[in-house]
Amino acid sequence: MFERFSRSARMAVVIAQEDARALRASNIEVEHVLLGLLSQGEPELTALLAEAGLTHEGVRRMLSEKGEGDPLGAEDAEALRSIGIDLDAVRESLEAHFGEDALDRAEPEPPRGPFGWGRGGHIPFTRDAKKVLELALREALSRKDKSIESGHVLLGILRAPNRTTMRLFGGDDAIHGLRPKVHALLDRAA
Repeated sequence: MFERFSRSARMAVVIAQEDARALRASNIEVEHVLLGLLSQGEPELTALLAEAGLTHEGVRRMLSEKGEGDPLGAEDAEALRSIGIDLDAVRESLEAHFGEDALDRAEPEPPRGPFGWGRGGHIPFTRDAKKVLELALREALSRKDKSIESGHVLLGILRAPNRTTMRLFGGDDAIHGLRPKVHALLDRAA
């Protein structure tokens, strides 16, 4: 399927992995695919997304802020407390054994191999991100387009947004309003 992707759509997928790695994500999520599109999509597509309030820098900043701070919120702490785990006690124990800044320190760099590559350099796609790429193919097929363009990938995201991308786009109404604009963009490009 990947051979049917245009150069910009293919590069968007590659950049999605790089952005996921830079954001220290363990998997490539739908929002990372969106980041790849914002970085590598055709100028018309990125302009359309900018009109919708989405830029690569803005989305990346929002995602990095999401990853900062307390990874477990008050609801999580309460849920853990209900099964007998005191999150504050866990933090205190970690700090007592590993130092006060143990939770703030960055993860160590992965070990490098003899040729400079780290082990486990591949970051896997989540099921939802894979689904988005499959939906991009379906969108192209339903339009009878010969290749999968960045616009098709965006249509896949709009068809199956996850919670984060739903929030980034501004909800269902914004997503439903964007779909016809993407179709019109693909029509002009054809």
